[in-house]
Amino acid sequence: MKFTGAISAFTLALAMASCGSSPKTTQVKWETLGNYSDESGNYYIQRMTVTGDLDFDRLAFNQYPRVMKSLNPADTLIEIIPNYYCIASPRFREAQGDSVVIEIRVNDVMRSICYAPDGFHRVNADGSTSPVEFSFGSLTATPELYSTADEDRMPKADEIYSFNESLVAETPGDYEAIPSFKKVTLTDGESTVSDIKIVEKVADPSNGEKYTITIKDNVATVEAAQAFMKNARRRAEDLIAGFSGQTVPNAVVEDEPDFRYRGVMIDISRNYQTPEELNRILDMLARYGFNHLHFHFNDDDAWRLDIPGLPELVEVGARRGYTLDDADFLVQIHAGDGNPDSTEGTANGYFTQDDFIAMLQYADSLGIKVLPEVESPGHGRAAIKAMENRYRKTGDASLRLIEDGDVSTYTSAQGFHDNVMNPALESTYKFLETVFDGLIDMYARAGVELPAIHIGGDEVPHGAWGGAPSVIKYKEENGVANDHDMHAVFNRRLSDYLASKGVKVSGWQEVVCGRSDDYNKAVSANTYSVNSWTQSLTSPDAPSRQALDGNYPLILSNVNRFYLDMSSSYHPDERGLTWSTPVDEFVALGGYPEDLVVLQPGDREKIFGLSGQLFSETVRSAADEEMRLLPKMLGLAERAWNSTPTYTDAGFNAVIADREIPHWEKEGYNYHLRQPGIKVVDGKALMNVPYAGKGEIRYTLDGSDPAASSELYTGEIEIPADCKQIRATYFLNGKQSVVTIARL
Repeated sequence: MKFTGAISAFTLALAMASCGSSPKTTQVKWETLGNYSDESGNYYIQRMTVTGDLDFDRLAFNQYPRVMKSLNPADTLIEIIPNYYCIASPRFREAQGDSVVIEIRVNDVMRSICYAPDGFHRVNADGSTSPVEFSFGSLTATPELYSTADEDRMPKADEIYSFNESLVAETPGDYEAIPSFKKVTLTDGESTVSDIKIVEKVADPSNGEKYTITIKDNVATVEAAQAFMKNARRRAEDLIAGFSGQTVPNAVVEDEPDFRYRGVMIDISRNYQTPEELNRILDMLARYGFNHLHFHFNDDDAWRLDIPGLPELVEVGARRGYTLDDADFLVQIHAGDGNPDSTEGTANGYFTQDDFIAMLQYADSLGIKVLPEVESPGHGRAAIKAMENRYRKTGDASLRLIEDGDVSTYTSAQGFHDNVMNPALESTYKFLETVFDGLIDMYARAGVELPAIHIGGDEVPHGAWGGAPSVIKYKEENGVANDHDMHAVFNRRLSDYLASKGVKVSGWQEVVCGRSDDYNKAVSANTYSVNSWTQSLTSPDAPSRQALDGNYPLILSNVNRFYLDMSSSYHPDERGLTWSTPVDEFVALGGYPEDLVVLQPGDREKIFGLSGQLFSETVRSAADEEMRLLPKMLGLAERAWNSTPTYTDAGFNAVIADREIPHWEKEGYNYHLRQPGIKVVDGKALMNVPYAGKGEIRYTLDGSDPAASSELYTGEIEIPADCKQIRATYFLNGKQSVVTIARL
């Protein structure tokens, strides 16, 4: 993590306060008292018990935007921005040596631990901040509190048991891999492979990614076109590593991917990941046949890449902490300790130009293209605040993204009211062109291909420009009917600029939805890809259908199949979001193109590929990031390589258990464990896990959560007459699953 530029006196005070010379600490324990409903709708009560040193003015924290009300009139709940709140109360100082209990009514249903508060810190009398120690009460201690009067989403123990049972399969064969090979022909003899031979061949004009691996005479001979040789060799190396030095039947492997674009989007804006972690993710992508990293380095929440000539983007946009005006750094979002210069956690940090160039070169060495995304015109809060900082300090308005006198009223999908760039200002285009030129320059310095620049384009809120004088004037003078058409003007201008630089453009589905034939003809000619993310499939107006009809290269990025940030299940302790449907490795495995878009004759070749997205609102560490990717992104990898059915769920699971988990352990990757199942039959409890014969199940009968020292499951359990619930947890290689609860 690197920071440049001047450090303000206030920032220095924050840093000194966070380092702190005083050993005094403050503790906060959060818990929920359960979900309720009344005539106004669903709500829950959250309680924060504050102990220790209470000599401060405010307790600040992050939480997903909700309508909230403090239940004690002495406590004032303040929304600094959506997602960032603080409690001001005279009770803090009055209760020295005691504790303060704060209770807040939240208008919603508590679904998951990821919707609990985070980023707690104190705000002291002098405006400095200090970190606090915080902990979470269990959402599963009383399971009924997780339910509502008409809904119980806790995964059912017996249903988990049945699914785990269905995953039992034979040990995978020698040539089973993820993604699976198109064709394996066994030949005479056996080999213990000890060498790889490379043979370059002319690319197949129909698919330059075709290759063969011939196993014979203890050698693996790889034949591939030069452009695909890195990928083909990696596939051969991974195959041979899976043999583990054993003798295997000779064979000829003939393989090729079905899609030209096989990608994963990694979001380092909302919560930062280091260059070292991105390199580990690139290794992971290469192993599973991906050839694109969609690099989401900026959003409302932060700007994480140094751009030549625009130092404010990272000086302001890569730092988050306690502030009421975003003047020198951004307001804390998602997590942090109030200190914009803290090096702990995922709130602060950015890639230097050298970091980025090194990552581009490393990705290229693995056969992976990096597609950078510059979010615009929505999701632009970090850039807007950074350019306002530049304007205040220099008086230069030539890069401003908003204008004085704009009284537009809007709320973005994430609750912001100040995150949209103005498409009628020349300064907006000068800013974006400067960013584009900086990216083009860094790719040139790296000596690698820039596939395109992704301009975002998603989730521009209604009313974003309704009160912007320059937009109103532009519409009147140019016959632009509405904001939707104004967005089209913006997109087309960016596309034209990139075309003039010889660079293609990419965007989210909103870039192409509801556009005219003239627009589609002009923009599609220079479009690299369009990501369609919604669940809508059958409507003739579905975004994916509009993209195909507009002749755009379509990337299927469906939220209900390929959003890797979605929780693996509705269990409240599973990390991830729940606004869509749960996504796990088997859901992703079932993401067949014909189920994701209504195809018409000639459409198949317009599908450029598949992409998974890992937005990072709920990510808090590198290990957390890896756990969202593994194993669920393997389902995406299989479908991106093979668009027609290959593995059953059981066969796929067997490869994960026997081949992939040992590899992750060797390389030190974190990964997600599925939970155990429990079935009650004739007064006896049976338990199982998806990876038969691996790890162990620990259980309790007294309502407490199992620990590694709890009773070991070795066979059916006689259930005591007074037992009210059985709890079980799966332990494997030092990792553990969420708890499964069977209520009796």
